[in-house]
Amino acid sequence: MNTLTAIHITDNYLINPTNPITVNLIGAGGTGSNMVMALAKMNHALTALGHPGLQVYLYDNDRVSEANRGRQLFADSELGMFKSAALIDRINRFFGTNWKAVTELFNQTGMSTFPHNGKANLYISCVDKVAARMDIAEILKGFSANSRYERNKPLYWMDCGNSKDTGQVILSTIEAVKQPESEQYKTVAKLPMVTDEFRGLLEASEIDDDTPSCSLAEALTKQDLFINSTLANLGASLLWSLFREGMLFNRGFFLNLKEFRTQPLKVG
Repeated sequence: MNTLTAIHITDNYLINPTNPITVNLIGAGGTGSNMVMALAKMNHALTALGHPGLQVYLYDNDRVSEANRGRQLFADSELGMFKSAALIDRINRFFGTNWKAVTELFNQTGMSTFPHNGKANLYISCVDKVAARMDIAEILKGFSANSRYERNKPLYWMDCGNSKDTGQVILSTIEAVKQPESEQYKTVAKLPMVTDEFRGLLEASEIDDDTPSCSLAEALTKQDLFINSTLANLGASLLWSLFREGMLFNRGFFLNLKEFRTQPLKVG
């Protein structure tokens, strides 16, 4: 007997929303600064296709330093600014959007002061620390436990993580997404959270030295010049499939930039 191919059908609200999809992008560093640019391009394309687009909230309390220029997307004139504010200001001016910068860490203590009490349809985490991912997971599980219909109902979480020249992007559902009946595919309603499925991998890939780099040359000893932008663009491509194709056969990937190799992570 043939085994049916596993597939995840996108939650219908992402395909036919009545309002822009709310996105909480957590982290404005190497991967986050590239991801927010990819999201801006995606938003422009979606609206051109008649979709309401994206409303992004970028969370980060770090400021631009000399070492960030080059590997991260910051200019001389932005030195000392909050990373989130510098990026969002630039995107809003260029694309005419009204995205928001939140110059705070995304954690449980600040939920009541965050836009929409921290709720969004889509979460994208671009953080270095396992503890930060665990905190995000606990927040999202709390949302799932108190699930009800609302405009900013949490639906998906995409986590991006890397070491010097390897990384991974993994998409999870915050709760089970109702799937249509199918005779052709095995539909999968629940995509496991990265913190449940790959905790050991996350801990192994965590950057040991988290002291601030004083120069670009020092920063490049910790992370390759193009690891972050590669992860961000491939991750954005995964989201594009989620929005435009309405289905996923792969829920993420593992990247080895040194060997120019990408391994997809299958649904189911």
